[in-house]
Amino acid sequence: MKRLIASSVLVMFLLTPSLALMNISDTHLLSGSVGTQTIRVDAFHGMVRIQDNNVLSEWAGILDYKNALLAAKLFSKMACVLAKMDQVVFPTINDISKALGKQTFKPCPSTHGLTYTVLPIRVKNLGQFGMPIEDICRGVPTYFAQQQKEGTALAIDPDSCSQVQLLSFIRLSICGEIQGL
Repeated sequence: MKRLIASSVLVMFLLTPSLALMNISDTHLLSGSVGTQTIRVDAFHGMVRIQDNNVLSEWAGILDYKNALLAAKLFSKMACVLAKMDQVVFPTINDISKALGKQTFKPCPSTHGLTYTVLPIRVKNLGQFGMPIEDICRGVPTYFAQQQKEGTALAIDPDSCSQVQLLSFIRLSICGEIQGL
């Protein structure tokens, strides 16, 4: 009986740190921003939710690591954009969790970013991408976007771009005209 209790305590002791990393949430100021960014990490479901209330570029997003999808609701354009997430470039859930735990946020270098071009294809069935993406994009038109190869984004009109940033890890430029608005 004592062995069973001892092994149960040992298992709980070993599991407690990993259980603590399953759901992490933090709100912080971004350098150079007029507002805050709230990030919720749900490692168990492979999701990171972002709410950035910067008055100059408010957005909400989901990084769905299990399906390699990025969804970004751009409030200035009243539209949502859905794209494949390049998991080689994006930070891992573990990286984001560690950064939230350390509270060390450095400005994102302007050269560390990706550019996506909005395609004229409107998403008709958000349900196929799961409830979190359906919820975040509900009520606004949703479009697919395609990542541009490095060096090819120079032909894009910079005035058509919305900038979104995830902590100090990555800056995304979502460019192009949203059709039908």
